[in-house]
Amino acid sequence: MSGFVSFVGSGPGDPELLTLKAVARLKAADAVLFDDLSSGAILSHAGPGADLVAVGKRAGRPSPKQDHVSRLLVDYAASGARVVRLKSGDPAIFGRLEEEITALREAGIGFEIVPGVTSATAAAAAAAIPLTRRMTARRVQFVTGHDVTGGLPDDLNMAALADPDATTVVFMARRTFAGLAARLMAQGLPGETPAILAENVSHADQSLQRGTVAGLAAQLSTATGSAPALILYGPLA
Repeated sequence: MSGFVSFVGSGPGDPELLTLKAVARLKAADAVLFDDLSSGAILSHAGPGADLVAVGKRAGRPSPKQDHVSRLLVDYAASGARVVRLKSGDPAIFGRLEEEITALREAGIGFEIVPGVTSATAAAAAAAIPLTRRMTARRVQFVTGHDVTGGLPDDLNMAALADPDATTVVFMARRTFAGLAARLMAQGLPGETPAILAENVSHADQSLQRGTVAGLAAQLSTATGSAPALILYGPLA
């Protein structure tokens, strides 16, 4: 007997940003495997009998290994359960989706992907700015600020990331942005390029700090913090 897995995007954290399909899948689930950032009020939509299993990963904290999470998905679905794999933001954006899909395919288990609101678009909405602009921001690019070791990836396309006419969103950027900014400016991106540090996007304690690439880099070179953060830079003003 084989069940089914729904990869569901929970959005950036505000329960009101859940899609109708996301809510329907949560209500029908026998088990919900959820990310740390997908907990709280969002889980209130799960049915009263559903197993709620925390499988989230946070930088600098003990977290389940990816193969363990994939194994849980397979085991629950193999028992005939309707499983929701609840991922923060959109499942397809820096959500380790590929590894989990691969595990399900190898086990012959069906799945679907229910997209969600990304923290990037939620941050832009909170800042009341567009991600694209006619003539000045015809391209949007998303990039991760760290690799599997937690450091800045060494294979980034710096020419593309230093394009002043693109809006760039850097996910998981707090610890590595100072180094990234140095490389961007060495590539020719002006240090005064507008930038926004967005923390806890869509939550009650959301924080948006406007500045410049150089200014935020200087601040983050010594600052500490654990709040989920992303950085936007480019023609934002």
